Parts: sequence; C-alpha cells; structure tokens
Amino acid sequence: MAQELKTTFHQPRLDTVLMVEEAVKKYSGEFGKFQLWRKLPKAVMYQTFQRILDYLEYSNKVAYDKAGKVGWIFSPKVYKKFNQRKDLKR
Repeated sequence: MAQELKTTFHQPRLDTVLMVEEAVKKYSGEFGKFQLWRKLPKAVMYQTFQRILDYLEYSNKVAYDKAGKVGWIFSPKVYKKFNQRKDLKR
C-alpha cells in the first residue's frame, strides 16, 4: 500500500497577522515583500509572512504597485461610513 502524503497548512496566529498589518501600515509603499519581511519586529517564517500578505490582499487591506512595493489601502473611515448606511444592511 502506498504511503499517503499529508499536506498541512500552518495557520498564522492572530498576533502575527496584526504584527504584519502594523508593519505594512508603518512602511506602506516603501518596501517589497522581502524587505518588509526583514523589517518585522519578530521572526516569522517567510512562508507564513506570504500567507498573511495573501490574506490581507484578499481582504482588500493591501495592494502592490508596479515595482512590487506593498501598500496599505484599507480605510477605517470608509468602512465606518459604509457600515452606517442602513440601505446597505440586511
């Protein structure tokens, strides 16, 4: 019987996600992925860092420019305004 390969994905902890968010906000538009990863205050595996950036991009919090620099695009003010509109709520 062939041995099955198990693929497990590491899920980043919330404090790690928040740390990456803060770094992106602080250095928004200054660095690419690798340089930003090197600026983190604590060590994080690069694969975990990339997974967090994928999540942040998916949730429309970060974007990349033509040079590959990471920028913070989420606006709490816009979210609050959107969230207060009764015509948009179920």
